[in-house]
Amino acid sequence: MSEVDFTVAPEHQAFRLDRALAELLPDTSRTRLAELVKAGNVTVDGNVVTVPRFTLQSGMRLHVSIPEARTQAVSPEPFAFEILFEDPHLLVINKPAGVVVHPAAGNPDGTVVNALLGRYPGMANRFGPEATERPGIVHRLDKETSGCLAVAKTPDALFKLGAAFADRRTAKTYLAVCRGVPRQLQGELQTLIGRHPVNRQKMAVVERNGKPAHTAYKILAQKVINGVPLALAEVRIFTGRTHQIRVHMASLGLPVLGDAVYGRHTDFPGVERQMLHAWKLSLPHPVTGETLSFTAPIPADFERIKEVLLD
Repeated sequence: MSEVDFTVAPEHQAFRLDRALAELLPDTSRTRLAELVKAGNVTVDGNVVTVPRFTLQSGMRLHVSIPEARTQAVSPEPFAFEILFEDPHLLVINKPAGVVVHPAAGNPDGTVVNALLGRYPGMANRFGPEATERPGIVHRLDKETSGCLAVAKTPDALFKLGAAFADRRTAKTYLAVCRGVPRQLQGELQTLIGRHPVNRQKMAVVERNGKPAHTAYKILAQKVINGVPLALAEVRIFTGRTHQIRVHMASLGLPVLGDAVYGRHTDFPGVERQMLHAWKLSLPHPVTGETLSFTAPIPADFERIKEVLLD
């Protein structure tokens, strides 16, 4: 159990309790913080408050008790991913669509981490108890996004690769099949992305309380197929915000085909998931510093539409 105390600063005057806590404890998810409030783990001026929307006033004293998170043992499973690169420090795989990167609510198994523990039996112990559910995970891809995924094989590699991603010394290029008619054949977006103001399960381009997101895109081909205007886009992201490409392309009126969250999810032959592929990845090797570049082969469902668009 850890205990933290805060005094509400003037800039948090009239903030909701959960929103202020999210800024004061940025390493704890907003969902987790709301659970702590509802469970009676937060006091305001010595009184337990169980309502996340409670309005704060400057000078109030907050006390938060944070129980140790209960982690469940992750079961090792067979490893069957295509390996793009491997050495004692780094592994890069071509993640298939439909696979979650690490265990989470609703996805306790069948993840990349389960397979990693099957391939490297001592991996969980190597990274320590704080990384029980995501040992070696440097970055993530959405469940339905395929392509390049880098994994650190040692704690030192994890630290150095994490720093490379944070310092934007990596290059990430995706292919996306989008639905709609492009207004421009190429462009850049630099916006804030944060939680949708109404649907908290979604992200959105926002005016405030978001994180900077930078995306560049180029339309490679466009065609009307089965009465639906489609475009093949090459997309590079310079930041790594949640659902960044999906949110930015949807904001242009070009939602990713098959995206049920940010687009119009209608039946389209051969499409059973969002058409987004992490095509290329470049990063500095965590030990040598040499720039390594990888290209993930395009999966069959994506390739079929790509060929028609480029024909």
